[in-house]
Amino acid sequence: MLKAGEQAPEFELFATPDQKIKLSELRGKKVILAFYPADWSPVCSDQLALYNETLKMFDKHNATILGISVDSKWCHLAFEQDRNLHFSLLSDFEPKGAVSKLYGVYNEEEGESKRALFVIDEEGQIAWSYVSPTAINPGADGILDALEELNVNK
Repeated sequence: MLKAGEQAPEFELFATPDQKIKLSELRGKKVILAFYPADWSPVCSDQLALYNETLKMFDKHNATILGISVDSKWCHLAFEQDRNLHFSLLSDFEPKGAVSKLYGVYNEEEGESKRALFVIDEEGQIAWSYVSPTAINPGADGILDALEELNVNK
């Protein structure tokens, strides 16, 4: 798993069936990457709902959150609409798990992303990272602490 101080690897993934997001397009903002195993699973659903409720706090820190899993862009679209999510879910579908592997958080045994969080600063450097046990929602406290720390160190 990539650690604080390392440069966040560039990637470009589908955010909708016809739109991609490139990490470098977000330079100048803090970026939260929330890798998770799968849409529709109970823990993932709770975790992403929590982040949806925390968006205003992330905005206060000039941070945007991106969810990433190996689900398809169509699965993400249905999940986003069903759960009324207001942030992008990115499809690490093909080649399967390529971005998860770049960040060192791909679970080869299960064929899905581990439940991992990264906070990336405005220059594209990883400021904080964390892997949670798959069955446990990591919450938002670690993310918010990392964002606070970035603001203090400016």
